Amino acid sequence: MDCDTIIRELEDHIRRRYGIDENDEDFGVDVHLFDYGYVDSIGAAALIAHIEQTYGVQVTDRDIMLYPMNTIREIARFIEAKRRGER
Repeated sequence: MDCDTIIRELEDHIRRRYGIDENDEDFGVDVHLFDYGYVDSIGAAALIAHIEQTYGVQVTDRDIMLYPMNTIREIARFIEAKRRGER
């Protein structure tokens, strides 16, 4: 699964899970999910669980501190690198 596929899947999941309208012009793959209020701390825990279950990668506390995972694109890049064993 390539990064573009992961991005599309994550965007779809986040839109459905957090009720983000398709016409929301502010939402996109490079928007800061937390600063713009799309995902809160409880939502972040649910998103991590989704990532671990869907993509078969473990997201550690260390990962959260070391790697930017604030946008859909950053999260997808993290998943792709983690699956390749680079992180």
